[in-house]
Amino acid sequence: MSNPNNTKKSGRINVVLNQARQERVKSKDIVYYSEEDKEKHEVLKKFERRMEKYVGLTEIKKLLKEIYAWIYVNHCREQQGLKTSKQVLHMLFKGNPGTGKTTVARIIAEFFHEMEVLEKGHLLEVERADLVGEYIGHTAQKTREVIKKASGGVLFVDEAYSLARGGEKDFGKEAIDTLVKAMEDQQHQFVLILAGYSREMDYFMSLNPGLPSRFPISIDFPNYTLDELLEILIGMGHEREYTLTAEALRHIKDELKLIRIEQERAFSNGRYIRNLVEEAIRLQAVRLLRQGTFDRRSLETLEADDFNFSSSRVQTK
Repeated sequence: MSNPNNTKKSGRINVVLNQARQERVKSKDIVYYSEEDKEKHEVLKKFERRMEKYVGLTEIKKLLKEIYAWIYVNHCREQQGLKTSKQVLHMLFKGNPGTGKTTVARIIAEFFHEMEVLEKGHLLEVERADLVGEYIGHTAQKTREVIKKASGGVLFVDEAYSLARGGEKDFGKEAIDTLVKAMEDQQHQFVLILAGYSREMDYFMSLNPGLPSRFPISIDFPNYTLDELLEILIGMGHEREYTLTAEALRHIKDELKLIRIEQERAFSNGRYIRNLVEEAIRLQAVRLLRQGTFDRRSLETLEADDFNFSSSRVQTK
């Protein structure tokens, strides 16, 4: 696969999801198949429609189309008696919480199943405690059991850098070694995605020179822009049948500017917005109960006073 927006390091495709923000090229503006062949590509159309529901993630949308094109053309080569090859699809996801890593992993699992790359297409999400045992030999056993459960799907290891925190004598190294062996022995039976904070993941990969080359696709999930956060917030409100006043939107925008600076790497992006909306709904309920106002317009309207940012600031100090 090739992409002019990707930079390659040590044979790894690095995708930065906000690169397209510089050009603002929307994936739906790019035609990936001819009008005559449209009906043949229902799988791609299905995932195009699904991905359009998500704010941002422009480059992952393009990456899925690249993979689709490669698989489809491979089928065409096979029909013509030409050689076909399988590609290793293990990935690195790097970024702060709430930037869409788990959501994308789940979509990728389903996409690979639809394209007959993975037999089952399920997502198995694990962390250090699910892989690391308490005594010698226990870790390898636990890790192999997890890999077996993930067979035919995607194994998603969150905060993967924690496997290397204990040093040489820590059992986390045994988990890494077991995963690496499975990546070679069963490289087309499951897809391994390691995820975590960017800085920690870069350090983790530097500890083992053989690791980076085993992950041909590396995706950076940057923090959402202020406008994207507002778009997510409005969308979450709409899903719950709430609208926001203009004053509320101005209030939220001003506060988010400060919160993003104060929390820096700890800012949880979409997760923060979800918690903010849910708290606003509770505060709106208290306000309406106090006012004794229950008409339709009041019930569906969130005002500036319903959004409380003070608790967020207390947590970061």
